[in-house]
Amino acid sequence: MIFAEMDHPAEYWDFHEELEGFLCSHYSCVESGMQTDSWFWIFDGGEKVAIDTFSSTKHQVKSARAGSHVEHVIGVLRLKYPVRIYPKPELEGHEEA
Repeated sequence: MIFAEMDHPAEYWDFHEELEGFLCSHYSCVESGMQTDSWFWIFDGGEKVAIDTFSSTKHQVKSARAGSHVEHVIGVLRLKYPVRIYPKPELEGHEEA
């Protein structure tokens, strides 16, 4: 599910390294990559939150389920970046309603 989208002025490929540094300064377990799209996996307390550009040109905050793990990541992102929280989580193309 997609919970939020970041609003950054740079193209995602130019913004990837900055976002990686920011996330790594707040979380001890971050995996990331740049393979046509930018992606990050944040592991915190046994939960995974993804931040990626797979379905948008802006980084979106995603997770398999809602919870405090998603809220925490969004809160950390908002310390530095504008983040638009969706009123209702949106399903990704591969998810069923």
